[in-house]
Amino acid sequence: MLSALELAKALHSGSRRLDDIYREIAERIEIREPDVRAFVVRDVEAALRAGHAATGPLMGLPMAIKDNIDTGDMPTAYGSPIHKDHRPAVDAAIVALARRAGAAIIGKTVTTEFAFFQPGPTRNPHNPDHTPGGSSSGSAAGIAAGFFPLALGTQTGGSVVRPAAFCGIAGFKPTFGRLPTVGLKYFSWSLDTLGLFGKGIADVAFGAGILAGRDWRVDTMVPTPPRIGLIEPQPWAQADDDMLTALDTARALAERAGAPVQRVSLPPVFREAFAAHKVIQDYEATRALAAEFDKASGMLSPILRETLQEGATIDAEAYDAAQEIAAQARRAQADLMSQVDVLMMPSAPGAAPAGLASTGSSVFNRVWTLMGAPAVNVPGLQNAAGLPLGIQLVGASGRDRATLQAAHWLEGHFAARADA
Repeated sequence: MLSALELAKALHSGSRRLDDIYREIAERIEIREPDVRAFVVRDVEAALRAGHAATGPLMGLPMAIKDNIDTGDMPTAYGSPIHKDHRPAVDAAIVALARRAGAAIIGKTVTTEFAFFQPGPTRNPHNPDHTPGGSSSGSAAGIAAGFFPLALGTQTGGSVVRPAAFCGIAGFKPTFGRLPTVGLKYFSWSLDTLGLFGKGIADVAFGAGILAGRDWRVDTMVPTPPRIGLIEPQPWAQADDDMLTALDTARALAERAGAPVQRVSLPPVFREAFAAHKVIQDYEATRALAAEFDKASGMLSPILRETLQEGATIDAEAYDAAQEIAAQARRAQADLMSQVDVLMMPSAPGAAPAGLASTGSSVFNRVWTLMGAPAVNVPGLQNAAGLPLGIQLVGASGRDRATLQAAHWLEGHFAARADA
């Protein structure tokens, strides 16, 4: 995999040449892309030309863009045949900001249909018989395959944290609203959140901070032990034995390294909030995709068509009640975070499931997306078969850097264990 931070440093010092980096990437894509299938469209040569002309801290490095985010120079189909060959007039705001910061857009990556459930063709680089997760399938798989050092994704339920966990990389979903969603094809405007994928925590902190215009870097300081709240089993989410072992390993490593770890129970309102997520998502999706449903419902997948039909039965009163429950849960989380720096829990029920018919479950992610809180997958653990197991850290709203610092600290202890 490619470290965005280390490559940027090497380009700045002159110890690496951009041409060499792109040549290595092109060779890797040529070999592995037929199996991984991360891209919808790509143009390595055009990205290199843009990279040579780029200025800014990303130093002309290639970045991939999930195909539910508009790009003015590449088609954007939102994972749906309805929008085949659609070419937006201009970039989404986040793509424009990435170019300003010196990123070169290497291609569009596979998304599930409208970033919902219907899988695309992408496979997990660790084992092509397993899902890479979704809906940001191509962005996560492409990082794991070494096709690019940074990639944009989105999360409505668990579409950044979960594929990052399945692919063994860092995935960071910032506090809601920290990255602009203008030019994103909405599925749920109250939930859709832009996020970033990279090799490690320092890479996503570096890249996301640049895009947000905030100092989120974690490589410039000595990590210190965070106060960790270990979430007791969430009543709506069950982890498998491998994941429970991984969580226990993470707890033990953190405690041995000096982090105070306390078990934390979620307030009762969180059970209602978990159910509220679906109400809000489906109510908004029915409206966000009204034109597609009205004009081309036959081109929607059965699962999406059924979801939109169910969403149409949700009235405004139920939607408003769900939003009020979400507000109550956010206040409850703020109280909870007065005791700890981060909450620790699984990123997914286990490793990436076998088969490509599903992208896996987001039960460990949905409520935290609803909270609008920063969430990050910490890579470094795996099961006996060598498939990655991700540990999720969730921070307080607005405390993105502190959340990334805690994740960087924990990632370091995962790496030290692996090297021992």
